[in-house]
Amino acid sequence: MHRFFKRKDPEPEVQSIGDVRVEEFDFSQLSVDPGLRTPICEYNVNIRDQVRREYLQKGPCQPSGYEFPKRKFGVSQCRRFNPSWFNEFGDGLEYSVEKDTTYCLYCYLFNTTKEKQAGGEAFVNEGFTNWKCKDRLNIHVGQHDSEHHKSRMNCETLMNQDEHIQSVLHKLSKQMRNDYRICLNASIDCIRVLWRQGHSFRGHDETESSLNPGNFLIQLEFLGAHNKEINDVILKNAPKNCKLTSPDIQKDILSACATETINVIIRDVGDSLFSILVDESRDVSTKEQMSVFIRYVDSSGHVNECFIGIEHLTSTTSLSLKAAIDKMFSRHNLSMSKLRGQGFDGASNMQGKFNGLKALILKENLCAFYIHCFAHQLQLALIAVAKKNLPISNFFRVVGDVVNVVGASCKRSDLIREKHSDFIVEALERGEISSGRGLNQETTLQRAGDIRWVSHYNSLISFISMFFAVIDVLEIIPEDDSSSPDQKTEAFFYWRQYFYLILHSIYT
Repeated sequence: MHRFFKRKDPEPEVQSIGDVRVEEFDFSQLSVDPGLRTPICEYNVNIRDQVRREYLQKGPCQPSGYEFPKRKFGVSQCRRFNPSWFNEFGDGLEYSVEKDTTYCLYCYLFNTTKEKQAGGEAFVNEGFTNWKCKDRLNIHVGQHDSEHHKSRMNCETLMNQDEHIQSVLHKLSKQMRNDYRICLNASIDCIRVLWRQGHSFRGHDETESSLNPGNFLIQLEFLGAHNKEINDVILKNAPKNCKLTSPDIQKDILSACATETINVIIRDVGDSLFSILVDESRDVSTKEQMSVFIRYVDSSGHVNECFIGIEHLTSTTSLSLKAAIDKMFSRHNLSMSKLRGQGFDGASNMQGKFNGLKALILKENLCAFYIHCFAHQLQLALIAVAKKNLPISNFFRVVGDVVNVVGASCKRSDLIREKHSDFIVEALERGEISSGRGLNQETTLQRAGDIRWVSHYNSLISFISMFFAVIDVLEIIPEDDSSSPDQKTEAFFYWRQYFYLILHSIYT
């Protein structure tokens, strides 16, 4: 037994991880003899509680069956430690066989400062050896508010894991994490709905007293009204510094959703061959933007065409476009060697034979065949032909003027819909047209656009279907007192002369 108590604490192996020093050693090798222990304050703060638990689980050092040596007091009197004191002064009292001194386990573990009562420092560091003055032990234990009792309560709290401060903090942290997760998921759900529908997020006035704080906050409030678990952690019930409703957080979530969506597309592409469609134009803030689409065949054999991003351009030169594409390919781990097609418009920086984007990509990959965008080809060809044919060019000009005259006000738009509805009813009664699901829907005149030729086609189709309604409205406008003289003149001209003859010949 004596050899066992002489074993000393092993030297801890110290590692440096960042700015934190972590002591790693075998806790089972901690010295049992209190006279050989390392002061608790010298242990790293990160493992100090672990050391305390190890000592409390081992229990105080109270040798049994050991013959305690005698000490000489005065001239002829000898005294020694009385084992009955272990029971008299509690289970915190310890005895060091190596130094023939007594210590207090509780005070060693938690009392790192000098005690006020007599003998306090001795029971922690030097050890108590005055076997003649037994009252010093009573003084050390003291009353209920003594340092000894405080240390004992700390030991009991440490061993009661359910009430330990770390357990309480862990439970609290777990609840906070759960609440944060619910609040975050609610914000993500609202953003996904608004994003999918293409709605705006923010309102003009987003204060709590605002009647219309914006679509995002309204959607979040609506979600909370139908789910108590969500309502308990959002808006007013959320921490003031963690509401997850700021515009920056909305943008971050949107960016994360976009990144995840693109990652799904890239994983679907895999090692397959693909082609790209590129176009560049200015946005409303006059910034030059390049949009990129990827076209590929998935594992099921379906052709997919997916948008993968927009790149801001400081210059529209072919070198800038190529650098932007290389940057996007690098970001999404796309290989230029897998590229088998490129589709652009006919601009010189795109289609240029020697220095265009097409040529730069072909220099890197000869298999990336270039295809001129068919939509741009059709638009350019039809517009060029139409402008060179004066009757056709004049015809579409007249069509645009008629749309402006007939649809100049809500009153006239309602009137033309009413006339067209009456015409449909009469045609159904006469059996000239048939009824059915999706047929004879309410419609209106469509204006032709300059960008897509299909808009001209849709404009003519609407004119043909609403021909008689247009004629009736043109006839009414000259007699309408609310119309201006210019409008009456234009309506009379188109009704009597040019427009009636042209449209009637096309219709018949």
